[in-house]
Amino acid sequence: MRTAEKTSSAESVIKNVENYDLVILGGGTGSTLAAWTFASEGKRVAVIDRKYIGGSCPNIACLPSKNIIHSAKVASYFDRSKEFGIASRGFTIDMSGVRKRKRKMVSGLNEVYLESYKKTGGMFLRGNGRFVAPKTVEVTLPDGTVRQVHGTNVIVSTGTRAAIEAIPGLVEAKPLTHIEALELDEVPQHLLVIGGGYVGIELSQAMRRFGSKVTVIDRNQRLMGKEDQDVCDALRNLLEDEGIDVHLNAQIKRISGKSGQTVRIMIEQNGPEKVIAGSHVLVAAGRAPNTEGLGLELAGVERTDRGYIKVNERLQTTAHGVWAIGEVAGSPQFTHISVDDFRVVHANLNGSDRVTTGRQVPYCLFTDPEVARIGLNETEAQAQGVPYRLFKIPMEANLRALTLSETRGFLKALVEAKSDRVLGFTAFGVAAGEIMSAVQVAMIAELPYTALRDAVLTHPTLVEGLIPLFSSAPSVHGVVSMTSTTAA
Repeated sequence: MRTAEKTSSAESVIKNVENYDLVILGGGTGSTLAAWTFASEGKRVAVIDRKYIGGSCPNIACLPSKNIIHSAKVASYFDRSKEFGIASRGFTIDMSGVRKRKRKMVSGLNEVYLESYKKTGGMFLRGNGRFVAPKTVEVTLPDGTVRQVHGTNVIVSTGTRAAIEAIPGLVEAKPLTHIEALELDEVPQHLLVIGGGYVGIELSQAMRRFGSKVTVIDRNQRLMGKEDQDVCDALRNLLEDEGIDVHLNAQIKRISGKSGQTVRIMIEQNGPEKVIAGSHVLVAAGRAPNTEGLGLELAGVERTDRGYIKVNERLQTTAHGVWAIGEVAGSPQFTHISVDDFRVVHANLNGSDRVTTGRQVPYCLFTDPEVARIGLNETEAQAQGVPYRLFKIPMEANLRALTLSETRGFLKALVEAKSDRVLGFTAFGVAAGEIMSAVQVAMIAELPYTALRDAVLTHPTLVEGLIPLFSSAPSVHGVVSMTSTTAA
């Protein structure tokens, strides 16, 4: 993509504009690190965000949701107390207490973030920002004051929001998104979840463990449909074993009622129509970019046909001196990718040539147990015609998992057929994200799988399970042929 080199003369004629080396529109994690880093390097930096210090991750998304999910994990331990030889007389869930714990964490993080702004010299402005000219942002503060800031460079990082589809009656039902779900002070009597992706699955399990009846409705044939069949099946079995109703291949026809009172969803599933009634409805069916109302056209910043900001591999937009990072730039929707996007822009603004192409994208679904993956899975390897050897063992082969009574799941790895290079790793099990990270480091270092197999790892730890994994015989079904079939 060609980056626009010409800037409008309007930049030089706007009066009463505050000038900065860097203006950042949107205060997400990548933006926050950019502000602190550039400011500590002596640059004048201004960050504008409508509401949140540090953006979504520490306030309404990643960290608060994991906080709530851990409270649900504790509830599950109470429910399983007899299994551990502990007599329990029952327990109750105080959602206001769950929320209080989450809010305390968020408040503490906000204080830390503000202190970091103070130490580095970056300026944080809470207000609505929009472009009014190339590289010039108008900020309306909560008290109505209007300021204009101009940056030698500008980074846009306004993120995404929960997508509300054009389903008849959905808007009128005033559904929960993840933001409102994490602020509930009561356990929903019956939560209807629209969407079987990350947010839908994580919150479904958490709310079920708090005592809510939960129904998941998804239009696709499988939960987490981009994963291998064994992962999708394992997740569905997990939810159903915990008493969650799962309706797949279900098309929502219309919704009536109001969330928090009574909601009725009519679905068409494999032909027949039926109605599912509940007390609350949660929308978790994808994300939409926050690009409306930003005045991007006044800055020369173009969008894709899906509404995301158009960038090249260096994260440059179509406007000279304007960059975009994170989800609004169409990057994978993970905080750690937003952080790496910042690194790309930071390097390029400091004279290097860094790109986003070819980087690793690890992820973890924080169900209990977790699902984590790095690199290729079997579905992708077969689609790309990549020959591979498949190593796979059940979690019950992990001795640490046995001590924890957390033996559900499996580990599996793909190794290149003609070498010992690890192509990908998937874990469905306790602390899957932590186990995955060990494999990822080996992949970064380009170590053969035998280095993990022959390593001296602490006993008993969950990561030690990589030794039996890579010591197992690779599946005979898999493998050295591009037309081979996946092992069951």
